[in-house]
Amino acid sequence: MSKRHTPLFLALLAALPLLLQPLAQRAFATDPSPPTASTRDVKAMGRPAFTGADGLVVQQAPAMAKDVSDDQRRQRNYPEQPPVIPHTIAGYQLDLRANKCLTCHAREFTADSQAPMISVTHFQDRDGQVLGAVSTRRYFCLQCHVPQTDAQPRVVNNFRDVDSVIRSSRPPAGEGR
Repeated sequence: MSKRHTPLFLALLAALPLLLQPLAQRAFATDPSPPTASTRDVKAMGRPAFTGADGLVVQQAPAMAKDVSDDQRRQRNYPEQPPVIPHTIAGYQLDLRANKCLTCHAREFTADSQAPMISVTHFQDRDGQVLGAVSTRRYFCLQCHVPQTDAQPRVVNNFRDVDSVIRSSRPPAGEGR
């Protein structure tokens, strides 16, 4: 490209967003019933849901379950299971700048909060070296620890904890080996 055409090309590039704006507004318009809707679209809450399946029935989602917030520790189902969170965490800041969980569960605050201290494993790096502060690998609590809700299971759950599996595999006492 010659030096003579460069300013013209740059001006055209700068004006391109202004030229394309009406086209983009039409493309991203939120019309609840677009003229291109077909019989394959499923209506959900007044908006078409493009499913690609005929006869699919869309049901309204049930209300969100309430958090269990009784502060009671729950039994763990297997060794090394991370404990679940027995209280609501709505509004907790948990990002690179702050970790609300540590205001109660850090070692220096457990006497006042009566919250259990985070495990010593949270102070180890990937090589097992003990650190003076929480490892960055263990800083984002919600990777492993989850709050509980009062939701009922949508499917039958046949889960058995490790203790019940062990008990059922042993012969009853007094019945030989």
